[in-house]
Amino acid sequence: MPNNFALNQEKIWSRRQLLKLGLAGAGVTGAVTVWHKLTAQKHLVRIPPLEKEVTSNSAANPMQVVRDFDYGTLKRENGRIIREFRLTAGTSPIQLNSAVSYNVWDLNGRIPGPTLRAKQGDRVRVLFLNKAGHSHSLHFHGIHPAEMDGVRPVSNSSATIYEFDAEPFGVHLYHCHIEPVTRHVAKGLYGMFIIDPPKPRPPADEIVLVMAGYDVNDDNHNEHYAFNGLPHYFMDHPIRIYQNQLIRLYVLNIIEFDPAVTFHLHANFFDVYPTGMTLTPTQKTDVITMGVAERHILEFAFRYPGKYMFHPHQDAIAENGCMGQFEVVAESNSKRK
Repeated sequence: MPNNFALNQEKIWSRRQLLKLGLAGAGVTGAVTVWHKLTAQKHLVRIPPLEKEVTSNSAANPMQVVRDFDYGTLKRENGRIIREFRLTAGTSPIQLNSAVSYNVWDLNGRIPGPTLRAKQGDRVRVLFLNKAGHSHSLHFHGIHPAEMDGVRPVSNSSATIYEFDAEPFGVHLYHCHIEPVTRHVAKGLYGMFIIDPPKPRPPADEIVLVMAGYDVNDDNHNEHYAFNGLPHYFMDHPIRIYQNQLIRLYVLNIIEFDPAVTFHLHANFFDVYPTGMTLTPTQKTDVITMGVAERHILEFAFRYPGKYMFHPHQDAIAENGCMGQFEVVAESNSKRK
């Protein structure tokens, strides 16, 4: 297992340097294609066509986050398959509303960072390059050796490698772990990390929602809240789903400064798979309380077409940006696609 180390930023992503370090394996394959073959039955999932997203925020594209999963790049080294991811920390301005702009620390030019996805037992390698101007790191929730725990600072213009086996299956997360951790996370250095079980879950329309807050005046209190990066976005641009289609919602609460929030779905109930670490639900409800960094899989289907809200049941948090809608499209429309 490689030790963490620093590299000159101009060399970190060059193939020559990777070969020198023994990181560029043969047999590189598009991981998404392979994954889709392994998880067949995708044709059973009906997803409405996406409308073209209109946003002036280069780093915050909430609708992109909804169904965008990064399966990495597959490589074969010494007879073993490696699932490799590349994450670069940077800085970006985003527009929270017509009057408020805010500088975030992003990952791969986006907030939240990419939703990384692997299968239990995969060998995962994460190449992390820091170009964000301050020391940062990546701490992955899950099981791994101490030297891969992501608590050591990675200075600006340097890089490190995290490598471990993906376990256990569930919905996890990754985030910066440099003090003050609250500030580094609140400014955007976080993302979801999904580890699928060895036997795939039943086909579903899979959706990611990440709840976060913005402390724009550094008073350790959030003035704005958001799903997938931008306040109120999904109220103006509802997430379209089909009537009677099973929805598998991966939801993460990464709101710093507020000890806990709830997630509430209007006009429906959902099955709860706590931390995504079970294959059978433990309860059915329409509101669930989540502490900071808590996450779950929620499954549901809507019986009737129309628009239905989702939000925390802390009304001030919802009204300050953490509110959205599902637009349920009539089942007859899906059959014409």
